[in-house]
Amino acid sequence: MVRALTRTMWTADEIAQLCYEHYRTRLPKQGKPDPNREWTLLAAVVKIQPAADQAHGITNKPAQVTKEVVSMGTGTKCIGQSKMRKSGDILNDSHAEVIARRSFQRYLLHQLHLAAALKEDSIFVPGTQRGLWKLRPDLSFVFFSSHTPCGDASIIPMLEFEDQPCCPVRRDWASKPSEASGDLEAPEDTERCEGLGSPMTKKMRLEPGTPDGVAQHQSFGHQESGPVTPDVSGSHVTAQEQAPVTRTAPGDVKVVDIYRTGAKCVPGEAGDSRQPGAAYHQVGLLRVKPGRGDRTCSLSCSDKLARWNVLGCQGALLMHLLEEPVYLSAVVIGRCPYSQEAMHRALTGRCQNVSALPKGFGVQEVKIQQSGLLFEQSRSAVQTRRADGSGRLAPCGAAISWSAVPEQPLDVTANGFLQGTTKKAIRCLQARSRISKVELFRSFQKLLSSISEDKWPDSLRSVPRSLVRNLSGRWLSWPPH
Repeated sequence: MVRALTRTMWTADEIAQLCYEHYRTRLPKQGKPDPNREWTLLAAVVKIQPAADQAHGITNKPAQVTKEVVSMGTGTKCIGQSKMRKSGDILNDSHAEVIARRSFQRYLLHQLHLAAALKEDSIFVPGTQRGLWKLRPDLSFVFFSSHTPCGDASIIPMLEFEDQPCCPVRRDWASKPSEASGDLEAPEDTERCEGLGSPMTKKMRLEPGTPDGVAQHQSFGHQESGPVTPDVSGSHVTAQEQAPVTRTAPGDVKVVDIYRTGAKCVPGEAGDSRQPGAAYHQVGLLRVKPGRGDRTCSLSCSDKLARWNVLGCQGALLMHLLEEPVYLSAVVIGRCPYSQEAMHRALTGRCQNVSALPKGFGVQEVKIQQSGLLFEQSRSAVQTRRADGSGRLAPCGAAISWSAVPEQPLDVTANGFLQGTTKKAIRCLQARSRISKVELFRSFQKLLSSISEDKWPDSLRSVPRSLVRNLSGRWLSWPPH
């Protein structure tokens, strides 16, 4: 009952406003974009907790909750495959959503430290099995992103009255496809696709009664005409599992094109058809983030959010100490090109056939909402401010990580290492981000060293003591090929 209250007693605008205020007041100027020529993306995890009286079952007062940002990330970049390192000391993926989630893992590690020390202010309470903990039942977490996640969630229907990213297509394109070919994507190899955020975003129409900035094309649930079913030959995703882009929207408004994503289909998936108009992309497929020349190995943020919605946000290491995964209860998206159906398809719809999961795991029915509030450093906001300015608008090269922890909560990184790191210094401890794989592993080792071995969970009793006691910082080596 209490958990249900925490999922409803807030609005999308309240979550967005809280995150934007945290960005302005708690994050340093270092790592933020130049306000007149650079843009970035923002993501955060917000803890939702009922007021003390409702937590104890008193319901004769209006339900109230407290909202607290516990992790935050900014960033638009991703390193190529050739720059990945087996040592685990580099951030492969610095998109805002990934930075926020890794920062959240750091927060969870700190909270487990508090629980192990029997501190009452921890978010964890003892589980039913030895050495395991579980989240307090009155708490939940909301994930916020200032923009639609890259990948499948960004493949959004575009209505006929909106500006198009390419030459207009004929109205009979579905029955008589144009013979024209070519790559219609905007050049976005090394920067994240932010949804063609200038004239198109400005001309997004609003439905009567919706908050300012919530696009009309966010709902296409009951079309009368038939869907355009993508070709899924050679893919493990069936036609039934895909939510196709349709030809009409409510009110018989035609869907003539789609917003594109720069994320590429993973090897082995059926590729995009790249036909003109709404058939350009196949939907529901796994994708990797784009790279200029050097292809990346990082899955799109849509795919990662879908994975977290099944496996939780805690990661494999922390799962050793948890009785159940830590799931998100809701996802809130800021003002941007948006489709409710695309978000549902990308985060939950295509996962419905996932089976044979361990006990406690499952596909979550996460609530998905959009705010009408625009992030001040988004691409479209910066373009609007510099409408008459000269020079190229560029994505910010730095990423900021913030965690609600008492010691060194901030990290500013570039190219996967702390900002300012030289090539000679990349092997030094001082070059590592605190949310890199190896540093999170070291934090996990320190957590185990603070717990008496007779209180360890069964899953760790067979692990060699040298592995958990040795704090030398060496990452586990990959097996020889």
